[in-house]
Amino acid sequence: MFSNNKCFFVAGIFSLMVTLSGCSEDFLNENTVSIQTTDTYYTTAQGYEDLVKSCYTLLRDIHQQRELVLPGTDIFTNANWIDGAGDAFNTYDVRLNSSLDELQDLWDLLYREVYRTNTVISRQNNVDGMDPAVLSIRVAEAKFLRAFSYFYLVQQWGDIPMPVEEVVTASREVIKVSASEVYDQIIADLEEAESVLPVSSADYGRATKGAAQFLLARVHLTRGWNFNNSLGGTPADFEKAREYADQIISAYPLATAYSDLFPQRSENPLFETFPAQDDQNPEIVFAVQFVDDPITNFGDPSNSDRLEGNDYHSIFGGSPDIVGSEGRTSTYNRFLQIHLATPAMYRLYDPSLDRRYHHNFVDVQYALVDVNNFVPDPANPSETINIMRGDSVLYFRPWNDPAPRSEKGLDVGGNKHYAVLNTDEFGDNAQTPFHSIDITPMMWKFWQPGIEYGDAFGTFDFALFRSAEAYLIAAEAILKGASNGNLGGAENYYNSIVDRALGTDSGMDPLQAMHPEDVTSLETVSYRAAGNLTMDMILDERARELMGEYCRWFDLKRTGKLIEKTQLRNPIARRSATMEEKHYLRPFPQAEIDRSVPSINNNPGY
Repeated sequence: MFSNNKCFFVAGIFSLMVTLSGCSEDFLNENTVSIQTTDTYYTTAQGYEDLVKSCYTLLRDIHQQRELVLPGTDIFTNANWIDGAGDAFNTYDVRLNSSLDELQDLWDLLYREVYRTNTVISRQNNVDGMDPAVLSIRVAEAKFLRAFSYFYLVQQWGDIPMPVEEVVTASREVIKVSASEVYDQIIADLEEAESVLPVSSADYGRATKGAAQFLLARVHLTRGWNFNNSLGGTPADFEKAREYADQIISAYPLATAYSDLFPQRSENPLFETFPAQDDQNPEIVFAVQFVDDPITNFGDPSNSDRLEGNDYHSIFGGSPDIVGSEGRTSTYNRFLQIHLATPAMYRLYDPSLDRRYHHNFVDVQYALVDVNNFVPDPANPSETINIMRGDSVLYFRPWNDPAPRSEKGLDVGGNKHYAVLNTDEFGDNAQTPFHSIDITPMMWKFWQPGIEYGDAFGTFDFALFRSAEAYLIAAEAILKGASNGNLGGAENYYNSIVDRALGTDSGMDPLQAMHPEDVTSLETVSYRAAGNLTMDMILDERARELMGEYCRWFDLKRTGKLIEKTQLRNPIARRSATMEEKHYLRPFPQAEIDRSVPSINNNPGY
């Protein structure tokens, strides 16, 4: 899992091959020379180290379970929004119930992490031959990871079971504790971890003091909102959130440019230089690691659905079926339409000033092969054009500069030798010779060049905590009543992130759509704070800065904006109009209800 331990499994497999190559028929004869069990292995320094490492491996699988975090919000939906349908996580209809596999999958992974970390913590006194200082750090890492898991669980499900000891006997008894008790445990674990964890680690990727402080900022911010008066939150939580955010800001400087944090690539794949990728920017506080060694790049071995590498480069939709495409290749990667940005998402950015827009979305697609005698307009089959490899074939016009018909493609009566789509046409079912139906720009924030075509194989780390979010946490906390921080008032923190996004245009007024949900409206409003900062502005800035970074559902739930924002900006949820207060919590997985004795109660309304 860690950068300097990538060869751990390689060495083991190589040793096994060498051993087997020297075996005779006697290898088949059973002759037990030792019996290794967890009770004996975890008492050794190496065994205990391996136990702790196994807790980190699970982070890969947990953070590729996105159905409960990205879709069903104001900024992400699924491909079916185009033709009127939608899955349960976007419609919030009767299908959003305990039977959904995604509920069980995330629940199982998070509790698997809890049980492993509990084992680390419970067995600390039985380890022989380990430096006491190292041992205390490993226990602190486990407490951080346990708190992280419980934080996800309590936000999704509210009152939950909360085992804090290693499970050594089978039992069907399940006892739920209140959400406020869970938050108390989370904060206790994190405070203990922060007091022990080092500022940095020789093994890049391990939890550090900064990781604990960042999570404490998020936890206190969330508890301060005190969902349904159930979390034990007080105004002091906002003060704590701002204090911890300031500590992160002082220790983790912002990257010079937003794009420095993500894979580097060429806009035109035909001129790709395959630059070296650097996923260890000083802005990043904590990340899920992926490496370039396929043997060590898998998720958890006990998960039958584990992926090799990450898949963030390929699941955010796009438009593969265009004239001049190569079909199923990795040049633009897979363009799987699993998570699509809502039409409103494009309209939250200023395409001219905000550098994040250009990094996050493909606005031009190029022909990858020559196409001779192409007929752009079926009504005039005698009029053909030749498309050369490298020519533009599809242009997504900025939302604030729609093209009139005369400046569009020949396919619709314009004068361009390529298709031009305005934002109100994204996802339009009208098919033309230039492109297939359901066309939307690819959200390629995480796209990494040079990855072999397939289901996964990404090697770029996935940042979970970075200091840009700490600025927005501080702004939100101050807006909720915390005192001013090291940078002053809330607007200073907020505008710092806006200005980083503007680059050399720092200080200017970026303009977003005044009504992002109305794709026909061209009214604009500045998203620079100038004595007018609101929670809605902070949520919009979190959408722009943290799009796809595993936090949107939590953001809307924390601030009480889930129903309002989702039904306004998510086309599926708007049509369905079935969101209720119960949707601020998830239903318990049916298997958990069925196998518990007595049966645990589901969340209200399910």
